[in-house]
Amino acid sequence: MDGQVISLAINLKTGAMSEHCPPVSARGTSTCYLTIHKHARRMLLVNYWDSTIGTLELLPDGRIGRYLATYDPKGGKPMKARADKHVNHSLNDENAQKERQGDPHSHAIVLEPTTGTIAYVPDLGMDIIRQFLFDEESGNVIPCGEIPSGVKASRRGLGPRYMMFAKDIPTCYVVNELSSQIAVFSFHPDVAIRLAKAWADAPTPEEKTKALAALQQPTLTLVQTVSTVPEDFPFDMNTCGRVTIHPTGDFVITSNRGHDSVSVHRIHRDSTPPGMLTLAGIFHTRGETPRHFQFDKSGQFLLVANQDSGSVAVFAFNVSTGRISYTGNSYSCPSPNFVCVWDGA
Repeated sequence: MDGQVISLAINLKTGAMSEHCPPVSARGTSTCYLTIHKHARRMLLVNYWDSTIGTLELLPDGRIGRYLATYDPKGGKPMKARADKHVNHSLNDENAQKERQGDPHSHAIVLEPTTGTIAYVPDLGMDIIRQFLFDEESGNVIPCGEIPSGVKASRRGLGPRYMMFAKDIPTCYVVNELSSQIAVFSFHPDVAIRLAKAWADAPTPEEKTKALAALQQPTLTLVQTVSTVPEDFPFDMNTCGRVTIHPTGDFVITSNRGHDSVSVHRIHRDSTPPGMLTLAGIFHTRGETPRHFQFDKSGQFLLVANQDSGSVAVFAFNVSTGRISYTGNSYSCPSPNFVCVWDGA
C-alpha cells in the first residue's frame, strides 16, 4: 500500500489538530521524509522501500495540490516493496544488512541552504548521497552527481540515513546508520551556484540536462568521520537514528538504537576546515531504541523517544559542556517514533 501525505490544521489556542485537506498518495511504499522548499510552493518526499522521490504542489493556504513529478533511481527496475521478513533495525547483523542494502533505499531529501536548488538524498542501500538539481517550476529533480557517504571499513555498510547543514559555517553532517558514524562534509556553495546557473542559462530541457552532465561536480567533500558509540561496542548491535544540530549551533547530537544512547559532539567553527567534531560525551537514554529526539526552544531540555520501551524521557542539556542529565521525568507513550515540540502561539 502506498504511503500518504496529510495536511493538518493546528488550533493555535488549544494545539488541537484537524484534517486540512484529503490525504494525497505518495505513490510509493514507506514514505519517510518530507521537505518544504523555502518558497513554500513545493514539498519533496521520499519513499524508503521503493526509493522513489516525489514533488507535491503546496497551495497558499497550506493544502496539498497536484502531484507534480516523480523520480526513480532504479529506472523502473522491480524490487521488493517490503522486507520479506521483519528485522530489528537496532541490529546490524548480516541478515539485516543483506535486507537493507540489496536495493537503493532513499531515506531523506534535503535542500542546500544557499540557493535551494540542489537536493541531496541519502541512499541507505547504496552508501551514497545522490545529488540533484531541483527545478522549482516543474518539480523535477535531475541527477547531477553521486557522493560516497563515508569510508567503508571491511564488510560493514555505511547506510546514510539523515543529513543536516550548519547555519553559520559551510559544513554538512551525515549520520551513517549502519556504521554508527557521523560523516563531516565541507559544503561548496560556489559549485552549487555554478550548477544552478548552468541549468538556468541553457535554453532547452535537452541542453539543460547536457549542461549538468558536463559538470557533474560534487558540492560536498568528506573531511572527517567520527564514531557515535564507544570503540569496543559491537557494531552489529547498533544502528543510528536521528542527527541534529543543537539550537546554539555548538553541538551535533545523534541517537544510537541498540546502544540506547545519544552521542554529543562539539562543533569547532574555527577549525580547518570549519565544523570539525570532538566528542563531548555519550549518554544513556533511560529506555530502549531512541529513534528520535527533540530540543525545546531554549535548547536546555532534550526529549527522547525510546521506541521499544514505549517512553519519552526528558533530559537537561548543558549548553556549555554538551553534557546531559536525566531530569527524572519519563512519560509512557506506545512506540514513539517522532517528537515535535510546539511552542504555542
